[in-house]
Amino acid sequence: MNDFLSLALRPSVVKRALRYALVVGFILIAINHGAAILKAEVTAARLFQMALTAMVPYVVSTLSSVGALRSVANEKKST
Repeated sequence: MNDFLSLALRPSVVKRALRYALVVGFILIAINHGAAILKAEVTAARLFQMALTAMVPYVVSTLSSVGALRSVANEKKST
């Protein structure tokens, strides 16, 4: 778990995940909550849902980056 956190908190991993969360999160929020935004029907509950929506690409990107870094490290160990 320590290994995972140290990789997940690397600045390069965090920056990449934030970029993906911003772009993909915006698209997902527009798809899922666009009508409510246009009608000005944004409640606190909906803002929470939007935040969770943006977290999905952040988590996916982080997990993918950590998996790739671990894979590279394991390949280097085996050679």
